Amino acid sequence: MPTDPVCGMFVPDTTDLVQEKDGVKYYFCSTTCLETFKSPEVEISKLKMKLAVAWSLSIPILLITYLTGHFTLKDYLLFALATPVQAYSGRGFYYGAWNSIKQRTSNMDLLVALGTTTAYIFSVAVTFARPSIIPMGSVYFDASSFIITLILTGSYVETLTKTKANSAATKLLSVIPSTVHILRDDGTIANEGIEALKKGDKVVVKPGENIPVDGTVSSGSSEVDESMITGEQMPVLKKTGDSVTSGTLNLNGALTVNVEKTGWDSTVRRIYSLIQMAASGRTKVQKAADTFALWFVPVVLSTAIASSLFWFIYLIYSGSTLSSFVPVLVFVSVVVIACPCAIGLAGPITLLISSNISFSNGMIIKNPNALDRISKVSRVILDKTGTLTERNPAIQGVSSSSGFTNEDVIRYSSALEAFSNHPIGNAINAYAASHGIDVPDAHNVVETAGMGITGIVSGKNIEITRSKEAGGSDVMVKVDGRLAGTIRLNYELKADAVELVKTLNDAGIKVSMITGDKKEEADRLGGLVGITDIHSDAHPEDKANIVSEYQKSGDYVMYVGDGINDSIALETADVGMAMGSGSDIAMESGDIILLNDDLMNIRSCLIIGKMTIRKIKQNIVWAIGYNSILIPVAAGILVPLTGLGIYSFLPILSALAMGFSSTSVVLNSLLLRRNIGGKLKNLINPSGKITLSGNRLAH
Repeated sequence: MPTDPVCGMFVPDTTDLVQEKDGVKYYFCSTTCLETFKSPEVEISKLKMKLAVAWSLSIPILLITYLTGHFTLKDYLLFALATPVQAYSGRGFYYGAWNSIKQRTSNMDLLVALGTTTAYIFSVAVTFARPSIIPMGSVYFDASSFIITLILTGSYVETLTKTKANSAATKLLSVIPSTVHILRDDGTIANEGIEALKKGDKVVVKPGENIPVDGTVSSGSSEVDESMITGEQMPVLKKTGDSVTSGTLNLNGALTVNVEKTGWDSTVRRIYSLIQMAASGRTKVQKAADTFALWFVPVVLSTAIASSLFWFIYLIYSGSTLSSFVPVLVFVSVVVIACPCAIGLAGPITLLISSNISFSNGMIIKNPNALDRISKVSRVILDKTGTLTERNPAIQGVSSSSGFTNEDVIRYSSALEAFSNHPIGNAINAYAASHGIDVPDAHNVVETAGMGITGIVSGKNIEITRSKEAGGSDVMVKVDGRLAGTIRLNYELKADAVELVKTLNDAGIKVSMITGDKKEEADRLGGLVGITDIHSDAHPEDKANIVSEYQKSGDYVMYVGDGINDSIALETADVGMAMGSGSDIAMESGDIILLNDDLMNIRSCLIIGKMTIRKIKQNIVWAIGYNSILIPVAAGILVPLTGLGIYSFLPILSALAMGFSSTSVVLNSLLLRRNIGGKLKNLINPSGKITLSGNRLAH
């Protein structure tokens, strides 16, 4: 059975709510979800307005209900405040409930619509009919309004998450230029829209432009920054016969490319499609909500109807005059007492507190649903460049020849590299600036792709040769043909990389590394940090496939990355964690963002996830416990002891019980901050090292 890509509900493929996009059919449980899929920005704007109305009216309803005594117009005032919430803010639940009925399924919309409508209609009847058997003030406008407000708030958070995923994919497409330079058969160049390209065409890619297609170089040579695809910052020399990939950046030479793949066949477009598919996946929290609704709604309805029928038949048989309204009070009591107010609070309140704790520890939980999966993580996969290592190379040493100083070597090389956007040049320029070295002007600067750069500085011919080796690069600087010195660069490990791997291993969590770099460099770095499970030469699709294979073998996978090339893997993994210094697209694709690039926050995140889910489960057990005890009471189990007079005040007790259960859930959630703070503090031993014990995170 297909699932709604917006809310994740199961939807029969016979529904008429269908939308086709990019050749794929999507099925929806309600018109609200369909409109959200088609125009997310418009629907988010509408939802904001509904929330503004709901919260601005629900809060006064709660204050008037519980902080004021009875006065003549109290029920009428509550009616006036609750009606806009029910009719305007809550109307989406009616659409969802109606579609659920038409499709013969049960969902949370049906449950919310049933509970709030019953409480609202009963309250309206009490307000205007004023039956003598029911005391003044026995209304449930607070329950109907607050439930709608709470569930809408959760829907808003979920909608934002989906929109962020779509935003990431849209940003990915933005790296493809809208205008391309098509080389005609007569040698002229025509600037046209990219949609005009077809297989077999030739395009010219100038220095500084993104390559718009997948193809093969037919003429020219240039260094190409492929970090979007491989994650590696070191440019790759491309010459005649070499393949190039859409979205990569041409650095320093003109290329003519034979078009082989464009449009939806290109690498960037395929990555876009994969992100969209992964982002529309179904979450465990949604599955749990659906499963709960499938049994809860029929049980509550059956209990309410059966109880009402029992008391109606019993009272008719006994000749009681109470048979006209007691069965109604029984039905209302059961349905109202079973409303999922506390269950609705169990997740959002806890997640809100957890998000604040995470932010104070340098993390943003962008997708709260990921916390459930975080608590079960058994394998952490780390990207190499930008995650375990710094994003750009750094100078490790400078050596000078006789007649030159180390400062001379940096001064001459920085003068030329100021004209380059090569990562090595950026590192040299940064070094010169940080050491206060004065850099003279350079003239006649020429950069040769894959080789180096030459020019004239202070009347001297300067030549810089770059040569990449495992783990870094040697830069040789010549002045008037004479070797002036050598600069050694490499990608440095982050300070806490080794400690992180050891911490996770000690906790029984398996650690893997994925990189687009060569095997030799991957193995070298893996040996430094203590990782033996290593995947090298991995492209974006490869990374996602590796994640999927681990998932098939039973692992819950957390993927940590920082580049566009990691976006598919971030979405495919059970938990995607993006480094704060990474690309905007990676940060949009991840479930969690590490703001300060502190790798030990991976450990903190696992602890927060475990304790948050534990707290949510406590809240749900607490809330369901109330339902399990009070539904039989509402159905009349205590009547033999108390008599039917209990129904003169049982609706009021039902409202109080719901209020108390909600309050207990909130108070329990507020304890989360203290509990997590204590656990994180206790993980630091006197030596400053992180301590975890057993085969799970210590708790």
